[in-house]
Amino acid sequence: MKAQALHGHLDALLLAVLEQGELHGYAVIEALRARSSGQLDLPTGTIYPALRRLERAGHVASSWSTVNGRERRTYRLTESGRASLAGERAGWREFSATVGRFLDPAGPPAAPA
Repeated sequence: MKAQALHGHLDALLLAVLEQGELHGYAVIEALRARSSGQLDLPTGTIYPALRRLERAGHVASSWSTVNGRERRTYRLTESGRASLAGERAGWREFSATVGRFLDPAGPPAAPA
């Protein structure tokens, strides 16, 4: 799956990955790949700018550490990020249910207004 297909959803996916605990950048990429059974194999040039954008927005905080002599940045979800993720989940449920009424032939018909 290409990064372009995730337009508008990447931030929510990153927040959901970090909800499980703090991770360094490459571990975030690996978690996306693992949780999607390999469907989300996104390049660092997509993930790192998104993590920095989330940090500027206050949804993610980061800190530097040295592991085996290498510097790496570790990211963690903030309270603002948790609130944003909750909003993203609610929006996704609504969007998915609405689109599903059209695209899921086995789905229930929409209730009359």
